[in-house]
Amino acid sequence: MTDMAAGASDTDIWAEDDDDSWQRLVWIQIAGLYAVWLREIKRALRDRGQLLGGFSRPLLWVLVMGIGLNPYFRGEVYGEVRYVVPFTYLQFIFPAVIVLNILYTSVQSAISVIWDRQFGFLREVLVSPLARETILLGKILGGATVAMFHGCFVLVLARFVDVTITPQAILHALGLMFVLSFGLTSLGVIIASRIKSFEGFGVFSNLVILPLYFTSSSIFPLDPSLTAAQSVVNYPEWLVAIVKINPITYCVDALRGALINFHQFDPTLNYVVLGGMTVVFFLIAMWEFRRG
Repeated sequence: MTDMAAGASDTDIWAEDDDDSWQRLVWIQIAGLYAVWLREIKRALRDRGQLLGGFSRPLLWVLVMGIGLNPYFRGEVYGEVRYVVPFTYLQFIFPAVIVLNILYTSVQSAISVIWDRQFGFLREVLVSPLARETILLGKILGGATVAMFHGCFVLVLARFVDVTITPQAILHALGLMFVLSFGLTSLGVIIASRIKSFEGFGVFSNLVILPLYFTSSSIFPLDPSLTAAQSVVNYPEWLVAIVKINPITYCVDALRGALINFHQFDPTLNYVVLGGMTVVFFLIAMWEFRRG
């Protein structure tokens, strides 16, 4: 009986040691995740050029594009002048400018992967007890946080463009902005995993950002009152097809629904595409990060 009791107590001790080891491992991952996230935030705060771009980009689009093109954002039907959609051009592009700021910041923040790889920091982190998934998640969360802040820079201009935002709309928009920032930062990591130089990353990322943005119905509407056949008559068929297969189109539309209550597509489809895009980009980024 004594031997059995001793054996049982030894088993309990081993079980307690296993529990303590597991808890320590979890805390190490959490602490490491926070450290990587905080490092990305500090890096962004020290980058004055990135902060300047975050402020100047929306001002340029709202002041120059929004005000300059506002008089042309209307049509004439039987002598009656009306807007193409029931909003001014400033109001129409306002959610799209938020997406633009997030798109640039999210993708460009992934350049830290190239920086860390070239200067040896990434190698040092990879030999630490941190899992690769933890390192990747910390980087993506850091980039997504910075991108959300840059998106919030645009929200400050809401009153200037005559957009009234309720607290519920702000919470809704912030949730959409975070999911979008997370997915686009993952896209940036995918690009950075393939590109080995800073110059190449800058050129290739712009080749991705600009077509995604300009073909997302961000600066011109596909008139929702038109049928599919009528849209093809008014717009080139290839352009309508690109707009509809571009995932950023549905992200812009979801944010328009949250901020100005206007949709060109089914709201449920918007959420499905946004969530699916984020999951797919994150899984590909994780595969690329493991492989690299």
